[in-house]
Amino acid sequence: MSDKKRSVCEKKNFDSIFNENFEAARNFLYYKCGDLQLAEDLAQDAFIKLWNHCKKVIFETAKQYVFKICNNAFLNELAHQKVVLRHQSTMHDHTNQESPEFILEEEEFKVKLEHAINQLSEKEREVFLLSRIDKKSYKEIAEIANVTVKAVERRMSLAFIKLRELLGGHIKI
Repeated sequence: MSDKKRSVCEKKNFDSIFNENFEAARNFLYYKCGDLQLAEDLAQDAFIKLWNHCKKVIFETAKQYVFKICNNAFLNELAHQKVVLRHQSTMHDHTNQESPEFILEEEEFKVKLEHAINQLSEKEREVFLLSRIDKKSYKEIAEIANVTVKAVERRMSLAFIKLRELLGGHIKI
């Protein structure tokens, strides 16, 4: 054998790596994901990456490089599928059978509520949002705002009174 190192960038060397390892890489991915088409796609992508980075890869480590790319590609695909499933489930949760009129009224009320909350004093707004949005107890709010629990109760009471006035009195908050 000559002293010259074999380069992955030489077509015959790349072809040899591909021919010797593609089936094993595809099977490795297939065993992980159970989808032959996906396994073939990911294996082909791995060899494309090998070709694109051939100058950085030592011939003797090319097989390990390909399998590392395959494993990372599988993990990325798995993570992507989790995101897709999570998104689909949240989209399903947000779909409802309400009428368009109801949805429009609901959106209008949200805008009106936001506007009303913005009209509260800073202290009332802080207490109201900590309680209703962050789900903090009055004791926790008192610690955060550095006031007594009675002061929190008073601010919350004033916030409710103002919001009822601004939202039309019949609204339960």
